[in-house]
Amino acid sequence: MGTAGAFLARATSDAQDRLIEADEPLATLQRRCGGELPGTIAVPALLELVRRSRRYGLRLAQAINAQDGQEQITAWVEVTPGEHDGEGCSIALANWQASAIPVEDLVENAMRRTTIERHLAELTARLDPQQRVLTVESNAVDLEGVTARMREAAGRVWTDFVTIAGSSHRQPLHWRLLDGATVQIEGSARNWKATLIPLGAQQAGSAGFELLLVADRPLSQPDSGRAAQGGKAARAALGRDLAPVLRQPIARIIANAETIRTRLAGPLAEEYSNYAADIAMAGNHLLALIDDLADLEVVEAEDFTTAPDRIDLADVARRAAGILGVRAQEKGIVIDAPEHDESLPAIAEFRRVLQILLNLVGNAIRYSPEGSAIWLRLEAQGDMARLIVADQGPGLDEGQQVRVFEKFERLGRSGDGGSGLGLYISRRLARAMDGDLTVESAPGQGARFILTLPVDNVGG
Repeated sequence: MGTAGAFLARATSDAQDRLIEADEPLATLQRRCGGELPGTIAVPALLELVRRSRRYGLRLAQAINAQDGQEQITAWVEVTPGEHDGEGCSIALANWQASAIPVEDLVENAMRRTTIERHLAELTARLDPQQRVLTVESNAVDLEGVTARMREAAGRVWTDFVTIAGSSHRQPLHWRLLDGATVQIEGSARNWKATLIPLGAQQAGSAGFELLLVADRPLSQPDSGRAAQGGKAARAALGRDLAPVLRQPIARIIANAETIRTRLAGPLAEEYSNYAADIAMAGNHLLALIDDLADLEVVEAEDFTTAPDRIDLADVARRAAGILGVRAQEKGIVIDAPEHDESLPAIAEFRRVLQILLNLVGNAIRYSPEGSAIWLRLEAQGDMARLIVADQGPGLDEGQQVRVFEKFERLGRSGDGGSGLGLYISRRLARAMDGDLTVESAPGQGARFILTLPVDNVGG
């Protein structure tokens, strides 16, 4: 590269690939990438170059690329081993160029980070524009208490149920001040990070918020006492004890793989990004199987019941379409959901109906061709309300229409990640709510899955 004066910045690393000292602008880049000084090199491309130089004892030089969340960086780097206590490296940078990250990239990165947070979250809740709890879901053993309290006191601000670390301000704070806050929860020894995702196109939060709580660590072990009691408790071990504990490490594996795949930590060779994608896909398949097996134990229990309430099927349909909208867009599929002025009151348990619709719409996305459409339609027939999920997939013959609701039935499909339990569980749930789940189809003409539930004549 020429004389020493041609270099813009210099730095040194030790035998553990920690950056001991660094000139600007490398010092700032290190901190913006989440590192410390001194601390492990936080720029992935630079870390890989230093590791190779130290490992092989070779002087290496190449151009690197990095992102610090604000700018895209390119620079020429030369690394010389054995120049810090005989084990570390000397680093020199030249041709440093910085450019603003395109706005669309920032938006895409934010969406990717939100997806990762959803994988890790052990409690999710829907809030109204004033941050009051509408619905809440959690499978974490140490969150059973707060989940029950939130459901019983729906309509209260979510911060009433947690303690915000280092904050004595009157709640609720503005959502931007609460996004990323560390909270403690009664009954849990873990610390939790709150993520607030604003909903609403014109003004952030005008349609409410999605609340995600992510733990600082997984639970150390399942409660072996319940699983050791034998009988019904032992048979329910997967759903009550093992499933929540298995979910946590698998979800973290998925989240880490997604971070690598989407290059959020910095530029990466294409083959490594593909490896990470395979890991994330396998993790998602395993997670779905665990969820299905846990649900199977629940719906087949002799004492299984639902908690019927007055719901709006149109609202549940719109929420299901919103949750799965990104997945549909990836295949160019349009989900045609009920309009905001449509309503169809019914008597059922909200979260169970949403679970059924997520399964039906998810299946429609999985088996429909790219560029097709999925329709969610509402009908009232006497004392029953009907919600129809129609697609443009390959359709089912008469024999397949009977078998599709059987346990572990996948109609000969392989490699799609399905467990063959989703429709079986969904029909059990529908019938537990005094309704049903049926299908109308023909080969080559798509399928219409029909969820029927009792009409809410009072609410209507």
